[in-house]
Amino acid sequence: MSAVETNKVLKFDVLVIGGGIAGGESALNLADVGYKVLLVEKELSIGGKMILLSKVFPTLDCAACITTPKVSEIARHPNITIFTGAETKKITKKGEHHFEAVVLQKPRYVHVDDCTGCQLCEEACPVSVPDQYQYDLVGRKAAYIPFSIASPRAAAIDIENCTLCGACERACPTQCIDFTQTEEELLIKVKSVIVATGFNLFDPLKIPRYGFGEYRNVITSMQMERQLAPTRPFNTILRPGDGKMPDNIAYVLCTGSRDKSVGNPICSQICCMYSIKQAQLLMGALPMADITIYYLHIRAFGKGFNEFYAQAQDMGVEFMKGKVGKITEKENGNLLLRYEDIEAGVVKEAEHDMVVLSVGVLPNLGISDVFDNERLEMDPFRFVAQSDMLASPAKTSIEGVFVSGTASGPMDIPDSILSGGAASVETTSYLRRARV
Repeated sequence: MSAVETNKVLKFDVLVIGGGIAGGESALNLADVGYKVLLVEKELSIGGKMILLSKVFPTLDCAACITTPKVSEIARHPNITIFTGAETKKITKKGEHHFEAVVLQKPRYVHVDDCTGCQLCEEACPVSVPDQYQYDLVGRKAAYIPFSIASPRAAAIDIENCTLCGACERACPTQCIDFTQTEEELLIKVKSVIVATGFNLFDPLKIPRYGFGEYRNVITSMQMERQLAPTRPFNTILRPGDGKMPDNIAYVLCTGSRDKSVGNPICSQICCMYSIKQAQLLMGALPMADITIYYLHIRAFGKGFNEFYAQAQDMGVEFMKGKVGKITEKENGNLLLRYEDIEAGVVKEAEHDMVVLSVGVLPNLGISDVFDNERLEMDPFRFVAQSDMLASPAKTSIEGVFVSGTASGPMDIPDSILSGGAASVETTSYLRRARV
């Protein structure tokens, strides 16, 4: 949405921090029972990471087909106000059922209500930079729409890379580009807060022996996810080094998970299954390709997960129980994996023309610093601590503040949606006590 008037005080029943699938579920449930909800999302679109995925495991349903109707419902709901490109800077608990939050609305340099999404500004813009929504696989312009199914589907100006040449302004048919927009701090008064800040993906640059960032044909699982998605950057699967279609792909599981040396000793819960999902999709997209998954243990614990794992084996995906020690690059861009074959007890080498690092889940840090007079406790792994994990999993250490989705720990999409529902139920109960 466009920037709101400076110093204006806004009142809502609930502040939801994070517009991913869990935060959206919480907001929608609360709005449906009549509460006024403010949804604050730091990115330029709601939908979180799920809206960028290809399919979901183990059903292989289209992720965008599930997410976009939900996102559209959230965006159109009369009881939900959405701030995108905004951050919650401070939350003060003034008393029971009384919180004050300072929200920083960053300028988009576009009046969203007037933008038609025609993309003429993109065509006119002379500046190209890496596209963060395609995980740097391709470029985008400094004037751009984040991705084709973004909500809102409106342009934004990347002011850090913009040369202020005025080409986008001249091309815009509705004159909605406004370089005079500035940051604004808004005071928000609410009765309750839901923390749905999601997760971060492990940065494989922290494991230099895998060669990510040095060898172009070593990519992350999210980069592969984008190549498989309907809104993908290429028309097929290509390795970034030379644009060749790969025919021998390796997955390295537990990259940044179950590894104390990189600061993440816990299992990320989703890596085994999303790797198996991608392997199955690759078997369909590249029928002649060989797919090898290097793993320590396969944790297929959910409903239908083990059958999905067995199905991948039947399709011809090779599972190698081995710990990858080092990846080196050959002159032709192929990659040599040196690994321990755990079952044979020997060190081996294998050549692949593309390697996918199945990166783990990390907490989205910083939310605990937002609360200035109450302490939001974190668990030992720096996720938001659940004060009563079994009986009331959404409750936190602050009365009236609830946690939703992966802000409390790694979980898959169905569990995130369930968590979002639990947070909305707990919040409703808390708000009804206020009415009494």
